[in-house]
Parts: sequence; C-alpha cells; structure tokens
Amino acid sequence: MKIRSTTILGVRRKNSVALGGDGQVTFGDMALKQKAVKVRKIVSERNIVLGGFAGAAADAMTLFEKFEQKLEEHGGDLRRAVVELAKEWRMDKVLRNLDALLALMDKKHSFIVSGDGNVIEPDGPVVAIGSGGGYAQSAAAAFLEGTKMEAPQIVKQSLKIASELCIYTNDSLTVLEL
Repeated sequence: MKIRSTTILGVRRKNSVALGGDGQVTFGDMALKQKAVKVRKIVSERNIVLGGFAGAAADAMTLFEKFEQKLEEHGGDLRRAVVELAKEWRMDKVLRNLDALLALMDKKHSFIVSGDGNVIEPDGPVVAIGSGGGYAQSAAAAFLEGTKMEAPQIVKQSLKIASELCIYTNDSLTVLEL
C-alpha cells in the first residue's frame, strides 16, 4: 500500500512570504493522522528558509537535515544550497532512493527539489507540492489576481479549498511566514 498525504503551498506577495501545509496522513483508504506538521522554519546564520515536504516523512527529515547542512556550508545561500543538495541526492546511493519532495522558500527565491534530484524554480509567486498541490495552487493564483490578501491569508484559504477537493488533504493547517 502506498502512503499518500500532503498539500504544501507557498506564496510570495510583496514583502510577505508564507508556506503552509495540511495535517493529514493516509495509508491506503484510511486516514491515520490528522495533525501532522509538514512545514518548518530553517534558520541559518544569514538566512531564514521555510520548508515543507511531501512524501515519506522519514525520507523528508533526512533531506531536511542534508539541506540544513548545505545551507550552513553555503552561508545561507538558498539557491546554492538546493543545487548542492540535488547533486548529492542524485549521486548518493541511499539518498537516490528517498521518496520525498521539498518546497523551499526564502525572501527572494522559491524552489522544489523533486524526488529524482531535480531542482525547479517556479516562474511565479506560488510553489505547490503534494496530492492537493494543484488545487491549492489554482486557488492561490485566483486570490493573487482577485484580492489584496497577504500571503499567509492566501495560503490558509487556498489550503482550505484544497482540503474540500482532495481526499488526501485536510483542514488542520500549519502556516509559517517570513
């Protein structure tokens, strides 16, 4: 059986950056946990990064640890840290088999590090991963176009909409902001 869960959404608007996620973890057709926390704030000497994960939790924690090391090694430079993480992810026999995606944001940049070690920098101000990511991303794009809401409110409302559409997403939300 495959474990499915997660909607992670990040939004950047003006000087406001927010990243949030739902709390549901499912196994097959059963919801096992309702209040999981899948987002975190990563503080380095020179930068603060918001991160969220989709996929296997243990795998994601391993990747977060590796990412934190890379962030420290590269003086808080998010772009450099994600590229170095992806290089290591692709080259290392153990990391290569980890089943997780990371969404990472700081004040300037947003990235998705995919399960095969690719780095994607979204074109716009929204980053989304997970089973409900497409729903949340669509809602966020509409809120960005049609409202004056700040990033944390857009993340919260978009995740709520995703929870109403995606069976692997719930409305137990955690939203962090910079």
